[in-house]
Amino acid sequence: MRIAILAPIAWRTPPRQYGPWEQVASLLTEELVARGHDVTLFATADSITGAKLNAVCAKGYGEDAAADAKVCECLHIANLFERAEEFDIIHNQYDFLPLGYSALVKTPMVTTIHGFSSPLIIPVYERYNGKTSYVSISNADRSPKLTYIATIHHGIDLTQFTFRKDHNEFLLFFGRIHPDKGTKEAIEIARQAGKKLVIAGIIQDEAYYREHVEPHLDQKQVVYAGSADPKMRNELLGQAYALLHPINFAEPFGLSVIEAMACGTPAIAFNKGSMPEIITPGKDGFLVETVDTAVAAVRRVETLDRSACRKTVEKKFTAGRMAQEYVRVYEKICRLKKQGV
Repeated sequence: MRIAILAPIAWRTPPRQYGPWEQVASLLTEELVARGHDVTLFATADSITGAKLNAVCAKGYGEDAAADAKVCECLHIANLFERAEEFDIIHNQYDFLPLGYSALVKTPMVTTIHGFSSPLIIPVYERYNGKTSYVSISNADRSPKLTYIATIHHGIDLTQFTFRKDHNEFLLFFGRIHPDKGTKEAIEIARQAGKKLVIAGIIQDEAYYREHVEPHLDQKQVVYAGSADPKMRNELLGQAYALLHPINFAEPFGLSVIEAMACGTPAIAFNKGSMPEIITPGKDGFLVETVDTAVAAVRRVETLDRSACRKTVEKKFTAGRMAQEYVRVYEKICRLKKQGV
């Protein structure tokens, strides 16, 4: 099967640090190549892949101050669709913009919806509903206005995450520093629990960081470690006592949660969005409703078996499982096309 993967181009694929969509596109691409598929990755020119790489943008616009994001997007998306006939299927990992091209080519397209950045974009998905295929990344993130061909949870490469039976005593916040992600709440949970907190992730909301995070940084009890690269990510996730994930929105998925679990570190998450699909309370983490119940959960972490966290990921959240499920979707779409459906 000839597969075209359209990756985002805010960052390199795979990303050097932050870039969850690019990370998923990379993991899927490499798994498909390993399974013998003919894959072309449309990404930035500095991307690293075992697939054929096709690029019109030298590097991600998030890493190039001179780049115009809209120009990069236009050139990048058009580059794939001008070659659409070379492929049996197009896998769009680039949100809603490529949908406008989908009716102009004969090659079928599947779009992974990585969440809705705003309700204002849903009408675009509605317009092409039934004309292209949609995959949700959690059941919680499905829109009742759309038809889906499957829900496929993200997977990760377990070789990038070292299981650690032993741990340190610090709590970890790993993600965007933004109100949605609950950095402020993580600081309060750690304070009430009497635990050191390490914060790692990009500063996405500068005003929020200055008001709610920076005043608490003392490099002793509350430490900002910066935006972690894969090596630091593995070390922090594996050494942490627990991952704090006090999200303030219905998160479509939570890569950092399964990454922590792969290292043996349980997650304490607010019970929103996809979290009940990822965490089994009392087994590999806790689902909580408030800061106070999160503090109580911190005190129960020692009752959890860290090996159970790893086993959850091995069973449910590997990149291999993710790729296998996408191949089934590709085959179904191609079969329906042949049948004229």
